[in-house]
Amino acid sequence: MTLKRLIFSAISLSLIALGLCAWWGYHALHSAQAHDAADEFISIPRGTPPTEIINRLARRGVIADELPVLAYLRLTGAGARLKAGEYKFPSPVSPFDVLRRLTEGQQRLNRFTVIEGWTRWDIATALQRLPELKLKDQDDALKLLTETSLIKDIDPVAKDLEGYLYPDTYSFPPETTSTKMVETMVRRFRDVWQRHADARKLQGLSAREIVTIASLIETEAKLADERPLVASVIYNRLERRMTLGIDSSVIYASKLAGKWRNDGKVYQSDLDRESPYNTRRIAALPPGPIASPSESSLKAALEPAKTNYLFYVRDPQRNDGAHNFYADEADFSRGVQSLREWERTRDARDASSNAR
Repeated sequence: MTLKRLIFSAISLSLIALGLCAWWGYHALHSAQAHDAADEFISIPRGTPPTEIINRLARRGVIADELPVLAYLRLTGAGARLKAGEYKFPSPVSPFDVLRRLTEGQQRLNRFTVIEGWTRWDIATALQRLPELKLKDQDDALKLLTETSLIKDIDPVAKDLEGYLYPDTYSFPPETTSTKMVETMVRRFRDVWQRHADARKLQGLSAREIVTIASLIETEAKLADERPLVASVIYNRLERRMTLGIDSSVIYASKLAGKWRNDGKVYQSDLDRESPYNTRRIAALPPGPIASPSESSLKAALEPAKTNYLFYVRDPQRNDGAHNFYADEADFSRGVQSLREWERTRDARDASSNAR
């Protein structure tokens, strides 16, 4: 064999070998492999060398073979782009997808949900249960909700953040402070408020009064399409100087007085309580919001339906929280009677069923 042919054969074998290595590397990087750490967060501290990152993932079983991954990092220089963070890797996952996540960066996020219609006491209780915040008790959490400088331009007379902590699900890193979480909830409220509120829609009322009406709507109407109707009832009754008779405000008055029994029942002592929040006795709006209103309730308070309705009562023919609306008190009384009859029938049926 001539020297020329020997060289050609060596080059050909080298190219084949390189091709096989490239195929092996590609296959190794793109083949998804199962592992047992899918439910765990794997921490990559700042400054960890690329080799140690890959070693750590291999020890946890996320990467089955370190060699092709390390070779890829060396050939491409991608090791310099790997980021610190708290990572979760699905199973199965390919080494290439692992590297993509490490390059994009990922931070562990906790979730916190504020339910529509929650009061500041509800929110404080939920905050206090988050171990990351290290709050001693509900009172410790309630102090956070008195930082009214966050809303002074909207509500100069506010003494707390009731009504301004927007109901939503929030994602936050573990190192987030309690103060930052409260600021985030208020900022979310401000974003929604600014999207809908303008001088034309305030109807001569202050922002505080609008938010108060929205909070009443939130506690009364389960269905979004009924909220403008409930708003119309509130405005119509206020115009006629009628009491609003909204039980959630009665409950709020009892909570302020430290007398709420928290058993779901409104007692005569609650109805008789002397409080500006007791809308069974006072023919006016409560002096401030009583809950966290949703966007649809804020919008309904700003844009109520045009009706002559003065009353509403739950519709016994439906089980979704719907109401029937009335302009006439006699019709309203018949609606109340129908509801009471339905409740008596339901209670008798339940009692009979439990007796069996």
